[in-house]
Amino acid sequence: MPRQIIRRMLITLIILLLCVTNVTGMEFQGTAFHGTLFHRSISFADAADLAISASTDLRSEYKGLKILENAWRLGFRNFLPRFGLSVQENDRLQEIGADSFIKNYSINVDQLLWDGGKLSMSRRLERMDLNLSNTRLERMAGDIAESAIFAYQSVLRMRTILAIKEAAVEFLLGQLKILEKEVELGLALPVDLAEAELALAEARIDIVSLESDLAEFERQFAELLGLEELPPLSEKIDTNRAVVLPSAGISVSLAEEKNPELVETRFSITKRQAELKVASRSWIPTFRLTGSFGLTGNEYPLTRHTWSVGLSIDLSSPWIQNTFSFQRGWEAPHDQTAGLQNSFSPLPNPAASLGKRQAELALSHEKEKYSLAFERTGRNVERALEKCRLADFKRCLAVEAADIASRRYSLEELRLGLGHITRLELMRSHIDCTEKEIVTVEAALGQMQAERELERLLDLKPGELATFARQR
Repeated sequence: MPRQIIRRMLITLIILLLCVTNVTGMEFQGTAFHGTLFHRSISFADAADLAISASTDLRSEYKGLKILENAWRLGFRNFLPRFGLSVQENDRLQEIGADSFIKNYSINVDQLLWDGGKLSMSRRLERMDLNLSNTRLERMAGDIAESAIFAYQSVLRMRTILAIKEAAVEFLLGQLKILEKEVELGLALPVDLAEAELALAEARIDIVSLESDLAEFERQFAELLGLEELPPLSEKIDTNRAVVLPSAGISVSLAEEKNPELVETRFSITKRQAELKVASRSWIPTFRLTGSFGLTGNEYPLTRHTWSVGLSIDLSSPWIQNTFSFQRGWEAPHDQTAGLQNSFSPLPNPAASLGKRQAELALSHEKEKYSLAFERTGRNVERALEKCRLADFKRCLAVEAADIASRRYSLEELRLGLGHITRLELMRSHIDCTEKEIVTVEAALGQMQAERELERLLDLKPGELATFARQR
């Protein structure tokens, strides 16, 4: 008995180990499988993010902008002292007189003291250029996202229409079989059968063409997302969804605050204002502190040393260029030095005197552009709101027309049962009902596109319009 109990326990333990091993292996395989393929269904926002992350051009532009930003940070070096090291050895052998072997080692220092803020303003201009470039890249990313959303909507449209047409073909095929029996029994005319076969053939041709187009659209969409295969799509075309819109005043206010075009124009105005300040301060002199320390002698170790401290004043304008420098120093053991130098150049660049005027004109132009863009944004938002309302009204009419066609088809079925119409006429009624259903899908898609256009004007993500409208 104890041996049998032990044997049973060992068998149970082995079975449990095998089960655990199999489950672990299945989990590992599932993890690896999910790591290589994208199985989660994606929404409009997911498609936009995937397309942006898959764009090689956009990544390259962002990397280039990152390099420029790092270069701008390193430009802070211009505020710090500049050091220079020079080494010189001058050997002179003379036929008459003593030979000389002079060795000089010196360290030079140059420090900006004050330039009226010109260097700071130039760095601010560079920073504004970077901000403008970043804004343009964001607009580029927005365009890529919109192309992904448009491709998503196109695939949804074609899939929905394909499903409707496939259901219609199944119905026509069933009615055709019944019609064939009716012709055999003499209850229907052969010409009706021929016309029904022609209608079925046309419907099948439409399906084949639509399947071919859908496969190409799905392939292009997957490439746009940077995926090998198109993942499941979570969004659907809802023909019964009513549009929810915010008020015109709130929409216009949000667009005037966050519209990408206006944001970029405001950046441009700020940059032009800074350029005008730089042009206005061009006459301010620049003060620099200079200094040097040197060792000299005929042989090592060098025993003589010198030092000097000076001030340099540079006044540059379109009409004059004047540089004044003064130095005071000492040479061991007892010598003292002093130097004074001034260089003057008249009319170095008279054309640059128009720089301030050009900056004023550029600022005025940017303000006019902003004013026009500001007014245009308000009109575009109001137009987009009206377009959404019209698209919603068109969808409602299409739904009503499809409902009427469906009820008419039900009446045609009753009339067929009473013998008032032929089966071919019933098939025609079903084809008309199918066409009305497709029109409804097109109208619902048009409403989605109109809403997305408004969302883009308001700088909202896909699907945020209804949430924003309810919150307001």
